[in-house]
Amino acid sequence: MLMGSLWTPRGIYNAVIIILCIIMPWLAPAIGQEFFTDVFTRTMIFAIAAISLNLIMGYGGMISFGHAVYIGIGGYTVGILSYHGIDNGWIQWPMAIGLCGVFALIFGAISLRTKGVYFIMITLAFAQMMYFLSVSIEKYGSDDGLNIDSQSQFGVPFFDLSDPLTIYYTAFLCMMLCVYITYRFVNSRFGMVIRGSMSNDERMRSIGYPTYGYKLTAFVIAGMMAGLSGILSANFEAFMSPDNLFWIASGDLIFMVVLGGMGTIFGPIGGTVLFLVISEILSNFTESWHLIFGPLLILVVLYMRGGMEGFFASLGRSQND
Repeated sequence: MLMGSLWTPRGIYNAVIIILCIIMPWLAPAIGQEFFTDVFTRTMIFAIAAISLNLIMGYGGMISFGHAVYIGIGGYTVGILSYHGIDNGWIQWPMAIGLCGVFALIFGAISLRTKGVYFIMITLAFAQMMYFLSVSIEKYGSDDGLNIDSQSQFGVPFFDLSDPLTIYYTAFLCMMLCVYITYRFVNSRFGMVIRGSMSNDERMRSIGYPTYGYKLTAFVIAGMMAGLSGILSANFEAFMSPDNLFWIASGDLIFMVVLGGMGTIFGPIGGTVLFLVISEILSNFTESWHLIFGPLLILVVLYMRGGMEGFFASLGRSQND
């Protein structure tokens, strides 16, 4: 099952996270905190990017420090097309996802010829290259960012992405679709090769699996999935900033995955919820909220090796003992 047994601490934790995502548009006004609807919309959008990073990092051992670049590519594709008067979603979305796939193919083909810290640094270098490109193009806002005048239009009745409820549940459905894709992927034969390659790449190659091709395919899929996050972000924020491509954004995605639990299906969602909601709450009390949040993340890494998923799984094991 996707969540394991529901009646375990881990299953209940995952169920609560998903239920909160479903009911937040009604729960937030009821508790007098309407802004939490926007917070959860943004959370689910970034959860898609975290899920995509977990696909290659948690299951493939590919620690990409430039994964946020695909959020930027997807979002800027929507923004640039809209700038030129093309707001048809049937054109914008496939083109954005396709471009993310092309860039992921190029970046991955080069990056995957390295390992370890060299892989991390070269993915960072590619992301920074795209960041400085976005900053240098004055026509599309340069470092001021690009305003997007209209959301993607699909010509479908009652489907208007400028409506907060529509974009909210579109983000939710896309997030759950990415969860399903990840689940099917990692439990397929293809996914088993990726997981085996993370454990012992040389042994997998010695028994006849061309792991480079498998990992490159996974890298491209993850890039396209992150591009979907960028598309939704552009439609929700009606704005794209070069900061979306900066290395700090990629670092945040890594934190989300580690906080939730690497190599788990629902971990990135819980990690993203905790990361963004806690940061939103702390930022309301102090501008120096990083000073509080940083040590919290350090404690999670030191004492909760499996993130929140690992913590609740351990609670379930202790109950069975």
